[in-house]
Amino acid sequence: MIAGLLLASLQVAGQVAAVTVHDGDRSVSVPVVFTRSGPLLRATEILPPLGGRLTRVPPDRVIVEVEGIRFEFTLGLPFARVGETAAPLAIGPLIRDGDVFLPFATVSELLPRFVKGFSWDSARSAVVRVGARVVSAGTVATPRTGAPTSRTAAEPGRPRAGRTLVVVDAGHGGPDRGMSGPTGARSRIYEADITLAIAKRLRAALVARGIDVHMTRMTDTLIALRDRGRIANEKEAVLFLSIHVNAANPRWRNPRSARGFETYFLSDAKTEDERRVAEMENEADRFLDVDAQPGDPLLFLLSDMKQNEYLRESSELASAVQAGLKTVHPSGVDRGVKQAGFAVLLAAHMPAALVEVGFGTNASDAAWLKSATGQQQLADAIAKSTQRYLDDYARRGGANLGGR
Repeated sequence: MIAGLLLASLQVAGQVAAVTVHDGDRSVSVPVVFTRSGPLLRATEILPPLGGRLTRVPPDRVIVEVEGIRFEFTLGLPFARVGETAAPLAIGPLIRDGDVFLPFATVSELLPRFVKGFSWDSARSAVVRVGARVVSAGTVATPRTGAPTSRTAAEPGRPRAGRTLVVVDAGHGGPDRGMSGPTGARSRIYEADITLAIAKRLRAALVARGIDVHMTRMTDTLIALRDRGRIANEKEAVLFLSIHVNAANPRWRNPRSARGFETYFLSDAKTEDERRVAEMENEADRFLDVDAQPGDPLLFLLSDMKQNEYLRESSELASAVQAGLKTVHPSGVDRGVKQAGFAVLLAAHMPAALVEVGFGTNASDAAWLKSATGQQQLADAIAKSTQRYLDDYARRGGANLGGR
């Protein structure tokens, strides 16, 4: 039988809402601590009534166990490992004055997903456990006195507040011409030229919106893939956008007819075509005699927790860009948001997306991509989408990152 549901007891103005854990005749009210990163729960207050326990593993790991299920966190990173599963979170755990603070998603997402008997009641903002306890959560208000408010240096998984610098990367360059097309045509376009032209227009469109921009290249030069992301890190950019032109698989039934646009974020490829596109774009380093990392680039992603911080925000950014392209692309072929192991995204420790603006192997797409009108429409759409993402991030509780 499901235990009776207790509604959250909201505190008076100036204080934070509470999470109430009810177990039979006993109920415990746990305040939600609001920080600039997001809502947190003090581990020593929330875990005992849930029957959980916490273990700290120096220097920076925290292990939480509830009903035999083990959640492994890294301090400051919005990410939890449960067995072989990696679960992205909005924020990570923090330590303040010796106390561990767990992300609110511990009760709203992790327990319902991984611990048998827990479910999330979004209508009542409650985690319900069959047969015993009820966790009920109120709306987060304002910080309580003495609540931790300082952030980690990089604000894991989120754009950094105080600056609105976007790094725009024009794919390929120099001896690496990238793809060429259209298929069978005498007059050719080259990816390196198209991406640079669009990137320059994108830079101007972003600046016009009050967003600072740094270009990885402004001329026809070659830059190592992983150096492009590192440039963004050194500049402390809030976002990284890499512009590319797609090419059809010659083994497709009618490769010349392939059209459309797609936007990628860095994660494990789900389809053969996603892997194909990543392999095509990852070939650029051969022009610099740079040895590729052995094995699948995603092995390095998964071993580097620093990159996993940005999975959720990169997905949100890619979705915003894809939606923007849909409003201007003449093909009308929305190929969707996708994911794959792009080397150029691997080194960027921030929300990052790779945009395939069209198929250069298709005559119609190629003509539009080559035209000043098409390039400007693409630049304006991506800039508008970028601003929309930044605004949405701010509405979700992040700092206002500027722009107009």
